[in-house]
Amino acid sequence: MPSGSGASDPLLALDDGMADGAVAAPMDHRGRPALRGATGGWRSALFIIAVEIAERFAFYGVSANLISYLTGPLGEGNAAAASAINAWNGVSQLLPLLGGALADSWLGRYRTILLASLLYILGLAMLAFSTLLSTGNHQCSAAAGGGKTCPPSTLQVAFFYISLYMVAVAQGGHKPCVQAFGADQFDPSDPEESVSRSSFFNWWYFGLCGGTAVTLVFLSYIQDNIGWGLGFGIPCVVMACALAVFLLGTRTYRYYVSGSKKGLVARAGEALAAWRSRRKSSPLPPPASQDCYRTATPAPESSTRVDDDEQVVGNAGLIEQAKGIVRLFPIWATCLIYAVAFAQSSTFFTKQAGTLDRRVGDRVKVPPAALQSFISITIVAFMPIYDRVIVPLARRYSGVPSGITMLQRIGAGMVLSLVSMVIAALVETRRLRLARDAGLVDKPSVPVPMSLWWMVPQYVLFGAADVFTMVGLQEFFYDQVPDKLRSLGLALYLSIFGVGSFISSALVSVIDRVTTARGGSWFSNNLNRAHLDYLYWLIAALSALELLAYGYFAVTFKYKSKGALLATPTAG
Repeated sequence: MPSGSGASDPLLALDDGMADGAVAAPMDHRGRPALRGATGGWRSALFIIAVEIAERFAFYGVSANLISYLTGPLGEGNAAAASAINAWNGVSQLLPLLGGALADSWLGRYRTILLASLLYILGLAMLAFSTLLSTGNHQCSAAAGGGKTCPPSTLQVAFFYISLYMVAVAQGGHKPCVQAFGADQFDPSDPEESVSRSSFFNWWYFGLCGGTAVTLVFLSYIQDNIGWGLGFGIPCVVMACALAVFLLGTRTYRYYVSGSKKGLVARAGEALAAWRSRRKSSPLPPPASQDCYRTATPAPESSTRVDDDEQVVGNAGLIEQAKGIVRLFPIWATCLIYAVAFAQSSTFFTKQAGTLDRRVGDRVKVPPAALQSFISITIVAFMPIYDRVIVPLARRYSGVPSGITMLQRIGAGMVLSLVSMVIAALVETRRLRLARDAGLVDKPSVPVPMSLWWMVPQYVLFGAADVFTMVGLQEFFYDQVPDKLRSLGLALYLSIFGVGSFISSALVSVIDRVTTARGGSWFSNNLNRAHLDYLYWLIAALSALELLAYGYFAVTFKYKSKGALLATPTAG
């Protein structure tokens, strides 16, 4: 690991060694020009992919079954638990904007990943410890199974949420940097490495989802049947191992300078001031006579002219970077409802599955959260088909190296997400009907005579949608932002799901308040009296409207790079 501080630290030297607007050149861990044969490529990327798989294992080990913990040991209601999870997810996915900005303008990706990993380990350790705290409350009530349930103490709840949000902060630094750092290991100017970088995004997501599938089955079973302390403790150990793996690859990585000694906020302020100054001055072309007969004036000193020129060039570069970010906003905004739909898979889908017949054979009972593994399994199964079959086939007809454009890929996934929500609504309508027919409306603890396999299609469609939309968004926001802001670009991709989670949280809270006032909440703690099907139909309708808006902006979008993607204006 590089050591030292200040100018003696090679990694800090990398961060400070380039003027605004210059093209970054890769360096090795000592600050020397990186040799292609000795650094980067798949060898370095595999270290980073392993780290990200571990981080996803840890994150989903906490988030996937969180609604069961909140509605179980912490005793929260369905609507309150879903809103709390959506709010936490929102913070988790928005903080990468700050983490990406800090990495791009100050710390660098390597250091940000290192610090975030340490915070991750601490947060997970505290989370596991919070489950072992005594309730300190002896007002226990009789449970349905004949035992006792004790409400958690204020200290336990507070310690749990502090730990949970520490994990969110850690993810905010880790998530935007790891993928960008992995993609940095491939040189886009080299034809062979450029092809590898395109495949990197596919195989990156393949590896993540392979690890996540194991997580969802393994950890959800431990959490439901053995204990939450162990269920949260295992991700802590995995993250500690991931940090060790990351450090092992230090000497092989390619590092890129972040681009400026000034902070991102200061640079943004300078860009805004320059833009306002330029608008106020509104320089009009002087009359021809003024040009021809201008009185001679003394020439300014050379150093002053050079400084002014550098400032103008620097401000112009900042303005162009700002424009490069702003032009992505319509695509960002028209993907938010996709994120709202995605948020249901780890909240109400899981509660819904808990009411079904989950037996496999005579002894095995599938944990409700384990159904989320079908999203990952679908991705793992479909990704190679997409990369090796669909892309080459589409390339023959479109002439686009990636088969279809990034925006076409995103749109295809949004269509699949819409279909998934329609199927989810139909399945929930059937579940409610069977509960009524079996006389179980007021017996929420009795499983509805309906197999949990009825819910598998909606998870599979979500997985297929992710292959298109999730990977497409990752590549789009990495590729289309200014080159020096790629960590921030991936943070923008993550922020879609952060804002989408907040929208989902607000939607659930408002609907719960309105429907409760009318006598029957859509999110009643007794799901046999709830109406999750109405929520799914509402999200499906919003998804259809979003798809229309997205289609308009995708067709009119102009890609940053030249070449095959810009063959026609309607390629997006």
